[in-house]
Amino acid sequence: MEPPIVYYPRSEYIETDTGNKVSRKSVICGSQNIILGGKTIIQTDCVIRGDLRRTGGGHAVVVAIGRYCLLAKGSIIRPPYKTYKGIFSYYPMKIGDHVTIGEGSIVEAATIGSFVHIGKNCVIGRFAIIKDCCRIEDNTVIPPNTVVPSFSIYEGSPGMFVDELPECVQDLYEAKTKDYYSKFQSKDS
Repeated sequence: MEPPIVYYPRSEYIETDTGNKVSRKSVICGSQNIILGGKTIIQTDCVIRGDLRRTGGGHAVVVAIGRYCLLAKGSIIRPPYKTYKGIFSYYPMKIGDHVTIGEGSIVEAATIGSFVHIGKNCVIGRFAIIKDCCRIEDNTVIPPNTVVPSFSIYEGSPGMFVDELPECVQDLYEAKTKDYYSKFQSKDS
């Protein structure tokens, strides 16, 4: 089934030189610490906390998001944190290419690989590692420090392995994210 063309008001989105489309109604804190790989869509009411970083001088990348990613409405991205030897610290988060994060999901993972689909209303716990080519079903809670292996489907609360993905999933997710990006168009164009 062919996904429909999604029209958005041009005045509501900022489009960068690298093709990122960021809603003006999203909250992007510490933008100097966030890297978007290109052709990423950040929809309305998303929150990305690039201001939560280790103390100290210098420029630090807190959140790195790859190419052709989609952060759906109301998703929250914040770096993981922990207290070590009495010192509270935030740690960087890396999100790979062709990643979809569903509406209302909260992500505090250390790493999300490429070709990953995270459903609606999911919670990805602190320092979770989601390997390449995975699917997290809607309403799933991935506990902190969980490692989700490649080509797996996780579901439930707490998230458990329920099935395996075929090896062609990389091509499918790549086609899906590129298709969505091409059909996410301003009303004025």
